[in-house]
Amino acid sequence: MDSAFLITAFATLFVVIDPPGLVPLFIALTQGMEAGHRRRMARRACVIAAILLTLFGLMGEALLGFIGISMPAFRIAGGILLFLTALDMLFERRTQRREGQQADPDHDPSVFPLSTPLIAGPGAIATMILLVGQSGPGWAGTFAVLALLLVMMVATYLFLLASPPLERLLGRTGTIVITRLLGMLLAALSVQFVIDGVRGTGLIG
Repeated sequence: MDSAFLITAFATLFVVIDPPGLVPLFIALTQGMEAGHRRRMARRACVIAAILLTLFGLMGEALLGFIGISMPAFRIAGGILLFLTALDMLFERRTQRREGQQADPDHDPSVFPLSTPLIAGPGAIATMILLVGQSGPGWAGTFAVLALLLVMMVATYLFLLASPPLERLLGRTGTIVITRLLGMLLAALSVQFVIDGVRGTGLIG
């Protein structure tokens, strides 16, 4: 296995998944939760994302083709889901805690939107399909890409665990401000997903 390919694959996964960029999002989505609950949410999100990305890496293109879903359509769907999350963040619908109130213990963002589409989003899924396709014949290259994915999921989990100190540093006001800003950025990112998906269909240049 070419070491240059492994370095490129790791860098690509890191940029696409962006573990440092997930930290403020994780803070916003788990605001008001106890530390133990947050750790469980982070662990569950990373495990689910790892399973999804592994499955799509191994048989994603064939699966999407079998059920008649193109990658552009998948990008559009992911963009719409992400836009709904951005609206929740912009209008503070995800803030479960108010003065004198406790966070909803049933609130579970680990599956949506943390594991997908934030960690295992359309970009990460497409990247896994591409990297496995470029890993060469045989299973050695495929296992190498999957090992890199596992390392990336561990790194993502460690970044998410580091979120409480950052939240304490920002304070409640800082967290609210960042939540609004991230909501705007997520809205723009979701629109970009949709544009990329529509462009992939050939409807626009």
